[in-house]
Amino acid sequence: MVTVLDTVAKKPVRHPEKAHRPDSPVLKKPDWIRVKAPTSKIYAETRDIVRTNKLVTVCEEAGCPNMGECWHQRHASFMIMGEICTRACAFCNVATGIPLPLDPHEPERVAKAVEQMGLKHVVVTSVDRDDLADGGAQHFADVIHAIRALTPQTTIEVLTPDFRHKDGALETVVAAKPDVFNHNLETVPSKYLTVRPGARYFHSIRLLQRVKELDPSMFTKSGIMVGLGEERNEVLQLMDDLRAADVDFMTIGQYLQPTRKHHAVMRFVTPEEFASYATIGKTKGFLHMASSPLTRSSHHAGDDFEQLKAAREAQLASGH
Repeated sequence: MVTVLDTVAKKPVRHPEKAHRPDSPVLKKPDWIRVKAPTSKIYAETRDIVRTNKLVTVCEEAGCPNMGECWHQRHASFMIMGEICTRACAFCNVATGIPLPLDPHEPERVAKAVEQMGLKHVVVTSVDRDDLADGGAQHFADVIHAIRALTPQTTIEVLTPDFRHKDGALETVVAAKPDVFNHNLETVPSKYLTVRPGARYFHSIRLLQRVKELDPSMFTKSGIMVGLGEERNEVLQLMDDLRAADVDFMTIGQYLQPTRKHHAVMRFVTPEEFASYATIGKTKGFLHMASSPLTRSSHHAGDDFEQLKAAREAQLASGH
């Protein structure tokens, strides 16, 4: 079967750490991972809107397996600030190198695409921009303001970098009032050195906690990949760390190896194990859990947002 991952063009890696990594073994995907390649007319229309507005999507850059489904439903997650990242994470297929200057007209183009697609909920993410004084925080805020100006009814979810060593950056994004603030932990702390070497686990936990301190009403969200060699008890501890930071929503999905130069898939977690994580997460107090092999941060984000709101309303009604 031809899959989305097979059909998405892979960009050349522009970072020696990735280019010179030895090839990793590639495990055969189980049946529950495979998805059909996109072919629908609506998919093509969504692609054309993205191209016409000269935008980048994380759907394409990350080779997301859900791209066919999402684009057929006119959903796309926009990746702002270019397509070159300043970090070289071992799991990520986004090109690494020296980014281009920010495009001051990008916020308006994103807003226009949101309007053309008729999006009720939009996810805006970015590459890491360690080269910028604020890590790109003001650009995130500008995109939020542009969407609000053109389609005020659209709810906005941001998926941000960690803004390490960027004083005031988080405050800038939170002040722009996105409806959901998402920052992914990506993996358990024991795997950070090999999987996410440019980041620090407890800095990310603190970032999410700080969002709630700045605006207790803002929904917070984080996600991880499994299949990178983590132990089950490490995932459960990570859940506790997120709840200690008052995070509302957690996503768990299967890691898929973009190329042989990336971190190997150590195993494919079964659908039953994902369902177990979802159940445990709810008992730990998350308002919502999304846990399945094909779960990704922005997959079904609009539906998840509605469930988040409903869960909070039910919680308030019960007096908890």
